[in-house]
Amino acid sequence: MILLSTSSLNWYGLHRIFKFAKTSWYDGLDISLWKMNYDCWDEDYLKELSDSFDLPVLSISAPARGLNEKKVDKIVKIAGKLKSQLITFSPPHISDKNTTWFTKYLLKVKRDTHISIAVQNIEPKFLFFIIPEYKNSTLYEIKKVTWDATLDLSAIDSSSWMDILKAQKMLWSSVKNIFLSDKHGTKIWILPWWAWWWVSYLPLESFFMKLKVSWYNWFITLKVKPSELGVWTEEKVFQNLEYSISYYKKHFLNYK
Repeated sequence: MILLSTSSLNWYGLHRIFKFAKTSWYDGLDISLWKMNYDCWDEDYLKELSDSFDLPVLSISAPARGLNEKKVDKIVKIAGKLKSQLITFSPPHISDKNTTWFTKYLLKVKRDTHISIAVQNIEPKFLFFIIPEYKNSTLYEIKKVTWDATLDLSAIDSSSWMDILKAQKMLWSSVKNIFLSDKHGTKIWILPWWAWWWVSYLPLESFFMKLKVSWYNWFITLKVKPSELGVWTEEKVFQNLEYSISYYKKHFLNYK
């Protein structure tokens, strides 16, 4: 199933994002929660939109910073109301004083609910060139927290020995969501078909082929920068969303 991350259309209202996704034939939404968008935290409003557009919120992405057990409980409540199947969390940021929600509480939440609780990989960033901004963020470490993972393709450190094919092999059956985008040099979260003749910079076509033959049946979520979708023009947004659907169908859904 292909989902659309609401982060790809930041600054649009949720009503319009639901309209974009429904009209462009996405299977559902990944709601990206962030501090200043209060509508995203209103489970009743989200449920009303989901019912109105007949479009499920299948996945929720938690904020990358400032979490605690109380906020985790709120996110789980939202997911329960929407009958979401997956919640994705980031590893703790260095500024987070309380990390028990990550080391112990997420596993408890997974055991107590019927929701998959995944941890995502984060683009490596360092303070003073040596101190990692996010703790426990290697692929092996994110996998072993709840044994469910979300793979952000643009966040894989291509300067190391790792690439998206090796990452997929390492995480294997633990992957429950894939944030789909392309990456070129320092440019990340770009549309996956803009490189040349519908071929990506990252080896996405080979990546999708391996996913298909391994019977991957969880989520693929388009997550790009809003500027990539041309958010200044509604017609451009629809066009890019539909092109992305075509790319997904060609290289994954209809691949034989």
